[in-house]
Amino acid sequence: MPHRNKANDNAPLILVIDDEASIRKTLIEILSFEGYKTLEAADGESGLRVFSENKVNAVLCDIKMPKMDGLEFLNKALQVHPDVPVIMISGHGTIETAVEAVKKGAYDFISKPPDLNRLLITIKNALDKGTLVSETKVLKKRISKVQDIVGDSEPIMKIKDTIDKVAPTEARVLITGENGVGKELVARWLHEKSARNASPLVEVNCAAIPTELIESELFGHEKGSFTSAVKQRIGKFEQADGGTLFLDEIGDMSLSAQAKVLRALQEGKITRVGADKDINVDVRVIAATNKDLLQEVEQKSFRLDLYHRLSVILIHVPSLNERRGDIPQLVDGFLESICTDYGISKKAIDDKAIKLLQEYNWTGNIRELRNVVERLVILSGKTIVEDDVRNYVNPK
Repeated sequence: MPHRNKANDNAPLILVIDDEASIRKTLIEILSFEGYKTLEAADGESGLRVFSENKVNAVLCDIKMPKMDGLEFLNKALQVHPDVPVIMISGHGTIETAVEAVKKGAYDFISKPPDLNRLLITIKNALDKGTLVSETKVLKKRISKVQDIVGDSEPIMKIKDTIDKVAPTEARVLITGENGVGKELVARWLHEKSARNASPLVEVNCAAIPTELIESELFGHEKGSFTSAVKQRIGKFEQADGGTLFLDEIGDMSLSAQAKVLRALQEGKITRVGADKDINVDVRVIAATNKDLLQEVEQKSFRLDLYHRLSVILIHVPSLNERRGDIPQLVDGFLESICTDYGISKKAIDDKAIKLLQEYNWTGNIRELRNVVERLVILSGKTIVEDDVRNYVNPK
């Protein structure tokens, strides 16, 4: 049985793997005295099991062991948690093997019997490196420009293929789909893979802006052009000059604003509210809606000529209920990102829980699924099980 000593809960956890009980005992006593928490195992096989089941910060591992030697453990450990430093412990006759282990990914090696100062310095440096690598990954994830489009279902693969073909062109794109399906993510990838990706992607949620302010928001205004216009304002079209303008929920735009957007698309010019001077703009417009725009045209609330201008390319993003096969991948990605944000070890989820999630009616689509996964992370144990899904997916 692995042994864990009593130490500060925030202390690093070090796994000691060695088939010699006396060496394990010595190493654990040293590490405990220095304030580290420890786990131990007598061979590589049990060590790998302990390593996989615990959030270990570093490993001290012997090379010559029964069942599974140190090199095999190293190989498998790097596949499970590649960022956890593994320090090999080597007898005098196996230094060449230890050097080979370093080439294969071990952090360092220490000869037996271990020199106390060398051991503690190596462990400290390994822990510092492990922390730095983890923090760097978190930062990269936070500043990365665009999340991946997750899934390999047929409609998602078709969308990815369309993005690859359309993004490098100047074609305008109309993205359709229910609320929460990820239309904004498609727009971001169209910009990211375009020749305009060094220039801004400017987003406007047309549904969130009052009708009387939408023209000012899009085209800007001059000082004094209306009561609250206390200074000149640069509109979204000008801000997106040279880049991409994403008009989300364009079906909610007023008819008067639609007419000005149509002119901007036709002539490449806009006029600020309260001004007479035209301003040239070079903008690629991508639009999105959860409405049936042709039906809106029939009801006289959307311009047919604007619809044709916007819909050179049509991309429909399916609902989550139409791509249930992608749910395991989506859940795995959400578990990783949410647990990382909370600074906790990634939680597991069993197959029955996943199956239950795939059977749920996702009216809120991807957005709802992410909220549910976050709820499960907060309220469930180390492994999310079927009962957790029943209790927390749709709490009464």
